[in-house]
Amino acid sequence: MSALDGWWIEGCIEGVTGWSIGEKGSSDSSKDAASLYSKLEQIIIPIFYHGRDRFIDVMLHSIALNGSFFNTHRMVQQYVLDAYFL
Repeated sequence: MSALDGWWIEGCIEGVTGWSIGEKGSSDSSKDAASLYSKLEQIIIPIFYHGRDRFIDVMLHSIALNGSFFNTHRMVQQYVLDAYFL
């Protein structure tokens, strides 16, 4: 669960790799807080306590997708391609 900024914009698939807080580009703290508490109360906590297999699936999908893409090897490779092979 994270705000839609930084790498999470690319790594978040809602309900598959995690959950987003607020809306993309939002700077309204009260709306972000409402989104946070709403998702915790209505989605995440019930899944954690009553749908444990579903919660584990989200963790595994997050590791599989984000771990395979957001890593140093890919970053250096992308930097070399972008910087030297324009």
